[in-house]
Order: sequence, then C-alpha cells, then structure tokens
Amino acid sequence: MIWSVSWLVAVVVIVIVITADPRLTLSSFPGSVVSHLSASLLPLPLFIFPFLLDSLTTQLESMEAESRKLLLALAVAVSLCCFVGVSNAQSYIGVNYGEVADNLPAPEETAKLLKSTTISKVRLYGVDAGMIRALAGTGISIVVGVANGDIPSLAADPAAASRWLAANVLPFVPASTISVVAVGNEVLESGDASLAAALLPAMQNLRAAAASAGDGAAGIKFSTVNTMAVLAQSDPPSTGAFHPDITPQLAQILGFLSKTSAPFMINPYPYFAYQSDPRPETLAFCLFQPNAGRVDGGSKIKYTNMFDAQLDAVKSALGRAGYGGVEIVVAETGWPTKGDSSEAGATPENARAYVSNLVAHLRSGAGTPLMPGKSVDTYLFALYDEDLKPGPASERSFGLYHTDLTMAYDAGLTSTSSPSGSGAAQQPRGSGGWCVASGGATEAELQADLDYACAQVGVDCGAIQPGGACFEPNTVRAHAAYAMNQLYQAAGRNPWNCDFRSSATLTSDNPSYGSCVYTGGQ
Repeated sequence: MIWSVSWLVAVVVIVIVITADPRLTLSSFPGSVVSHLSASLLPLPLFIFPFLLDSLTTQLESMEAESRKLLLALAVAVSLCCFVGVSNAQSYIGVNYGEVADNLPAPEETAKLLKSTTISKVRLYGVDAGMIRALAGTGISIVVGVANGDIPSLAADPAAASRWLAANVLPFVPASTISVVAVGNEVLESGDASLAAALLPAMQNLRAAAASAGDGAAGIKFSTVNTMAVLAQSDPPSTGAFHPDITPQLAQILGFLSKTSAPFMINPYPYFAYQSDPRPETLAFCLFQPNAGRVDGGSKIKYTNMFDAQLDAVKSALGRAGYGGVEIVVAETGWPTKGDSSEAGATPENARAYVSNLVAHLRSGAGTPLMPGKSVDTYLFALYDEDLKPGPASERSFGLYHTDLTMAYDAGLTSTSSPSGSGAAQQPRGSGGWCVASGGATEAELQADLDYACAQVGVDCGAIQPGGACFEPNTVRAHAAYAMNQLYQAAGRNPWNCDFRSSATLTSDNPSYGSCVYTGGQ
C-alpha cells in the first residue's frame, strides 16, 4: 500500500508542475529529483520510472491549455485526498478489543469510534462476525484469534483447518482486511505440553488452507501470542534468552515465522515490571518519564524506558536463537486506571502517562536501540474496560474508553481531523506555548530532567552547550527549562508532554531572551 501511495504522489507532483507550466518536460527536472521519486517505487524496477514519466509528459505536452488546466485541478484534488487519507491513521498503532463484558457498545458504534482515532489495527481474541463486518471498508486491519481449545483438532486434521478458515475468515475477505490469524493465546507458557506440541502443526495447516483458498486469504500471516514469560532472561536486554524448557518447540515455530514472513507476537507490560519493583525510579523508567536511565553492562547501551528494554530483550533472544530477522509485534501492552490496594501504581494518571508517552515514542519513529528508526507495531490493551473479567481489579480497568464511548483518559489518539460529534474529543493542546521549569522544582530534579530531555530523539540541546546561544546563564534551572521545552515541542505539545513529574509547567510568556530563542508559541 505504501509504495502505491508513493507512486501516485510522485506522478501527481510531476503532473501538477508540468501542467502548471507548459514549457516544462521531464528533462526540466534535475536528475536527483527523478531518482528521488524513483526510490519511492520500491517494488518496481527503478529504471522503469523515467520511461513511464517521459511517456506521461509527452501526452501532457500535446494537450490544449484548457485540458491541461482541468488535469491540473484533478491532480491537485487527488494529491489532497492522498495526503488527507494517510495523515490520520498510523500504521503502527493498534488496539485490543476484549469482550469479557456485558455492556459493550454495538459493533457499528465501536467502528465509528475507531475511525475518529489514529488507531489503524484491531486485535480480536476470537472471531466476532459483527465487529469484522463493521470494520469492512474502514482501512482498519484485523487480527483474529483461534481459541486454544481448537488447536488440537486443527493440528490433527488439515480438513478441519480448511473448515475453520471457511467459517471464520473467507466470508469476510476482502471486504474486511484480516492481516493476521493468532493461533492460540499464551500457549507456550500455559504448562500444557500436548497443547504446545500441537501449536505448530495447527499453524501450518491453517496457512496451507489459506494458500489453497487464494484471493483475500493468501496473504494472511499466521502466528501465536506470547507473554514475556517465554524469556528465561531479560535484564539486561543484551542477555535476553528464551526459556530452555520451550526452546525446542519455539525454534521450530520461529523457523515457520521466518519462512512465512510472519511476526513474533509478544506482550510486554512495564506495569507488571513495576509491580515487582515498586520504587519511584522504576515508575519513572516505566512511564517514559525523566530518569537516570539504566546502562546495559553487556552492550553499554543506556536505556531510558522499560518498553524499549523489554523489546530489545526479545530482540536479543531472537538473535540468540538464530532468528534475529523475525519481525516483532507488540500484541498487548497497557496500564490500568485502578486496582486493588495491593496493586501499586494503578491510577488514571499513570495510565495516561504510560500510554500517551508510548504513543509519542512510537510517533517519533525512533524505535529501540537495537531496532532503530522504525516504530514496532503495537496493540494497546485495551479499547474498553471488561467488567466480567476475573482476578484483581486491575484486570477490569485497562480500557482507553468507557463503554459509553467517552475517554477514560486522553492518550493523544484522537484524529486531529475528526468531525465534531464523532464520539471523541479533539486532541488538546497545552494551555501555553512553552514548557519551562516550575518554581518549586529542586536542582536535583531539574538535572535529571535535563539529562533525560537531551537524551531523547528529536531534542537538540546544542544551544545550551558552551558557546551556544542559550548557554548563559550557566545554571541547571536555565538549561533544564530550555531542554524541557525542546522535548515538549518535539513530542507534540500536549499537556502531558510538559509533566516531568510536576517539575515543569506550561506558560504563555515567551521565555526567549537576547539571542536565545525558545521554540514554540501559541
């Protein structure tokens, strides 16, 4: 899909320019421009692009002036549609749709809610025909699930796999986009050896059935979802290794995933890491808030958040198993808004901090230290609270939205172009144009904030280095204020981007002075 949009945009650019000036031809464009546009045609031989455009421009040159004007208007309209169409949904942000509840909205209402957000993927834990049909034509891709109890029969009989596919996938494609079938949930760590042994044959039979069915089913990937318990070692990340008890079966599954270009699906939860180590510094590390960081003694990489550390532990484990090229997908991650008295950190404030900062991190495109420059596809847990789930209170309190379609908290997921009345509020901006140090912040707090902000991707702290425009006054408070504002502006200028554990505040008064200019404004 990305290459086709790039191709269309590239052609539209040439059409707009040439139709605007009849004296121009393809030869009028610098070779670097044509090469740059050619590079967007990833699946096409690059040498074809100039010939295609040359043919196009020849036709354009022969047109009458009025025809060229009409084509120009059409090209502009197409380009606007392209950019508007791809600007809202973000391909790496998904959400889990759990159904252990008795008060869920109608599928059509949920689909409408999702379309008002930047969420582009939905994971179902089974096959909900109503929800799958409601998402038809929305561009939102779907992960459907095979129940653990169905795995033995699917493994034993290829015909059973064909019947499952015919009942649960084929009726919905291609109208609905089913991208992955997750075969079982947390099977390898279930302790059921016979079920784990049946997992790979079930995946193989389902994929063979999909290949035979062709059309909309042939491109579907087949994987399974795992918890972090499949790792025997994860701290520090460079030592990541899979548990030896499951390594033989997992190696075969990884071979299947590698051969079929399917993802390894994992559930990293910094929330649970905090539960096992409920110190303030651990909370900041888990919430993407300013902290001293943790240096991996093996790789010497300094990690500033738990999410990256957990994912890189998985990456290390995959590499150690010989399958470092297998893509990682985060099948679940989230933070509860409430919990029992024994569940530290389960609050709305922490939930918003984790999810909103995670979303900002994904949008930055920074990736992780071992997977830089690419956002890992991440399914947030969960769309709604599930009031019938057993266990501690936190299990029923992970929802991004209440079942009346109002936000549990603002995680920055609302589409900026959502129409009014779409079921979700517009994404808020800060109450001021700049983020600066608060009066009550201590020097130690500000030093930690300064170190944290300057370590983030997209934050340029060159101005507060010796000789820089903002080096003077040479104080921790002044330097921290500049760095915190840089991070606030880069992260999206949302109120929570200026939290810094309450050591920063928003202001509408421009803090710039002399030649020192603070980015931002109203």
